[in-house]
Order: sequence, then structure tokens, then C-alpha cells
Amino acid sequence: MSRFRLTVDDHIMIAHSLQDPFFGPAQNLHGATLSIQASFFREGLNEYGVVLDIGAATELLAATLEPLRYKNLDEVPELAGKFTTTEVIIDHIAQKLAAGLPTDHGLTALEVEAEEHPRARASVHVQL
Repeated sequence: MSRFRLTVDDHIMIAHSLQDPFFGPAQNLHGATLSIQASFFREGLNEYGVVLDIGAATELLAATLEPLRYKNLDEVPELAGKFTTTEVIIDHIAQKLAAGLPTDHGLTALEVEAEEHPRARASVHVQL
């Protein structure tokens, strides 16, 4: 059986500080624009010949990102006390995406990737 992937993308503009000497100048409050890609995986296709409806996937990603858009992540309660690194942010997004899937989704995994700039990106792969 073939393994399929559907990927949709969006972006968020955020501010945050990474308050530890480990992060050097990123300890200071700064902004970032993250280009986010969400990929959904399944074995074979569903009865409609798709991995997941593209419109539904796009809406799910947009709704998941909405609480983070134009926010200072230092002030987002769900991220309080965490270093809001790109890796932490994408894990947060992946967990929210997984929780927002319909119960009969038939997916095997999802992956979230964030590009912080053209030479740096991070991703997380979550088995469902």
C-alpha cells in the first residue's frame, strides 16, 4: 500500500524572548515570522481519494495558529515558563493539530515544520 502526504502552509508573526544566557542576544525581546507547513500522512487514500480535504486541513492549521498570531509568546498562558524556541512552538502546534482532527481521520501521522529564515528550519513528526 502506498503512503501519502498532504501538506498545507501558513505563517505567524510572533514576538518572544528566550531568557537564558544560552540564547545570547535572543534573550532580548525580538520578533520572528515563522513559515509553517503541516503535513498529514496516511496509508492509502480515503473513500474520496484524498489524504484529508485540503480546505479542512487549511482551516485546521489557520485555527491552530490563530491564538499565536501577532502575540508575544512570553504572555501566552499555555507557553508560560517554557523557552519558546522554534522546536517548542512546532511541538505545541502539532499537539493542537492532532487534538483538532476529527475522530475518523484515518491518518497515521502528522508533521509540522517551521522555517525561521531561508537557512534554518525545524520539524516534529507525531505518530497518531
